[in-house]
Amino acid sequence: MSHELTSYLDTAQVTLYLFWAFFAGLIYWLRKEDRREGYPLESDNPRLVGNASSLLIPTPKQFLLPEGGSYSAPSFERDVREVQARRTSKAAGAPLEPEGNPMLAGVGPGAYALRHDAPELMRDGTPAVVPMRAAEQWSVYAGRDPRGMALFAADGKQVGRVVDIWVDKADAIARYLEIGLDGETESRRLVPIPMLLVDEEKGRVDVAAIHSHQFSDVPQTAAPDTITLLEEEKISAYFAAGRLYADPKRLGPVV
Repeated sequence: MSHELTSYLDTAQVTLYLFWAFFAGLIYWLRKEDRREGYPLESDNPRLVGNASSLLIPTPKQFLLPEGGSYSAPSFERDVREVQARRTSKAAGAPLEPEGNPMLAGVGPGAYALRHDAPELMRDGTPAVVPMRAAEQWSVYAGRDPRGMALFAADGKQVGRVVDIWVDKADAIARYLEIGLDGETESRRLVPIPMLLVDEEKGRVDVAAIHSHQFSDVPQTAAPDTITLLEEEKISAYFAAGRLYADPKRLGPVV
């Protein structure tokens, strides 16, 4: 029977057509799945939302969250935060110039996503990012322990001293240095590790992103020994904004 079937059918051609059909279906499925978030599209001038075509928008799917509850996507929820910036021209896609305090405007390098205002959790339900005072099994093995070192800002002024190291237990790395600000016994700030340099020879920590007077505006955590995903976004965004906006001289062209 198989010989009779293949005697008048081009098996290779049929196989090719089946592959094309499968590949077309795969592309269609992938294009639907990548629209679970960020759709329908929103134009930047003015802020208009496009029509949600049901052809490529997938049906909502429930995702279980580690901290409990669930999230449905697509949800078609918009970011309704007021943009604290003005357009430099009327052309679509024109750059935005921050209004007010550019470090807290939430635009440009200081933009951040509205992640869950809850800590990232380990599989056992405990927070993943914690200070070493809450993770006694952790210690510094490589390099000099920065705790106790003085921290200096971009203007060369001392801001405070390192009081603790915040570690990510899931990735086994240091995420932040906790700084006790000079003159403010109860006021502490977290500095992302990529935004600082530990000078072991001089026994100091340098932060080039922001100046000393700007440390008071660094977003704080609500709890002393945990940090939420949203708080991580805001802290990282503040220092990233400082790389551009902390000093007006950084805004000009570099020759």
